[in-house]
Amino acid sequence: MGIVAGLDSSSGYTRIVVCDTDTGAVLRQGYAPHPGEPKAPDVDPQAWLLSLGEAAAGGLLEGVQAIGVSAQPHGLVPLDRQGTPVRPALVGSDKRAQVAAADLVESFGGREAWASAVGCVPQAAQPVAKLRWLARTEPENAARVAVLMQPHDWLVWQLLGRPVRRTTDRGAASGTGYWSPTTGSYRPDLVELALGHQAVLPEVIGPAEAAGTTPEGLLISAGTGETMAAALGLGLGPGDAVVSLGASGSVMAVHHEAVADPSGTVTSLADATGMHLPVVNTLNAVRALRGAAELLGAESLEELSALALKSTPGASGLVLLPYLEGERTPRLPHTAGTLSGLRRESMKPEHLARAAFEGMLCSLADAMDVLRGRGVEVRRVFLLGAAAELGAVQAVAPAVFGAQVVVPQPADYAALGAARQAAWALGVSRGELSASTPPAWRGAAAQVFEPGEELAVGQAVRQQYGATRDEIHPGAFEA
Repeated sequence: MGIVAGLDSSSGYTRIVVCDTDTGAVLRQGYAPHPGEPKAPDVDPQAWLLSLGEAAAGGLLEGVQAIGVSAQPHGLVPLDRQGTPVRPALVGSDKRAQVAAADLVESFGGREAWASAVGCVPQAAQPVAKLRWLARTEPENAARVAVLMQPHDWLVWQLLGRPVRRTTDRGAASGTGYWSPTTGSYRPDLVELALGHQAVLPEVIGPAEAAGTTPEGLLISAGTGETMAAALGLGLGPGDAVVSLGASGSVMAVHHEAVADPSGTVTSLADATGMHLPVVNTLNAVRALRGAAELLGAESLEELSALALKSTPGASGLVLLPYLEGERTPRLPHTAGTLSGLRRESMKPEHLARAAFEGMLCSLADAMDVLRGRGVEVRRVFLLGAAAELGAVQAVAPAVFGAQVVVPQPADYAALGAARQAAWALGVSRGELSASTPPAWRGAAAQVFEPGEELAVGQAVRQQYGATRDEIHPGAFEA
């Protein structure tokens, strides 16, 4: 038996799990918040190290033989030639680069050109857009940038003592906007387009490779982004999709190849195992539930869920198109939501509550259909987010998605995925594991829901929703 650790440096905290290499059983855990303002767009990366040290205090890492690192996605740590940050790191949630992203899209010939080059269209969160923002708003800082790293790259580099060799993994690289998951190569021309000059980029190493070994003999694995680490921690494989229920939503699935989508609706990411993670995002998910709760005077989403379960499938003909903040899938940035089908008998709180849940899930099913239309198989759907625990979500989702729905027990899946990667790299280094297959750890504890006899009902709900969507927004998915 061996012992490994996985650390997840999220936007506001560090979580560490110490696991058995053979089973993945969690032996001990650590947690510490990041110092400073948790929602600040600029962060001193030293704060991540301070949080890591606090989370690991008290001998948490005693006996550990390898560490895997997961970190917040889309962050950017711009360094000068000496490896010193030229300014605080820009975090993924920073929205200041919206105009810069649009400018980049136009500068490179439009959405289709970007989708073809790197599998995605620049968004404000991505490092490539942050580089353009930096060049336009802080030109003196931009001129000093010589090396580009993301949070997990920087943490791995620090743990190894800042070696000459700087590394990343294909999962994190695929979110930059200047690495192609199709070719497995960087696009330095896009870095230059955004920043105004070239910069050194970390070497992309394989999923089971080690980034290095500390002088004390502690192996540090490749590391990856939070999304990819969570997929590894959940034990996802081909045929599995993840529906994330936040204020906005996303549908992500494991696929054997990069997904080519000229429209840019699909963001083509790589995972942490050698597979791919195509993603489709929506702008409206739980925010539609919260809006309905406020409208109906429900004090919580649990109360809204209980109210919705008093209605019946189809919500007595009520249909809510939940495009409250505009929408990304379908691409309708300037639209608004629509409530359709009002009749005297449907004007009851329970029907509106049900329509909110059905609208949110039908919108996500539309996003899932985009993936299926690109050849991505979906047999099982993992629901993530606090709203996944709601009875109305669990009642509606299997039939609407037309697949088995799994609601995992809450856990630190990104940290678990980082630990699993560490165990993989450790096993490969010892000749005990294959570089093509991660270690078989116990799957996540979960509730499982089958569509069963409700499948036909779910199809009818989707047909009602689709008819309303196509009437209000004809050709939306062909745009």
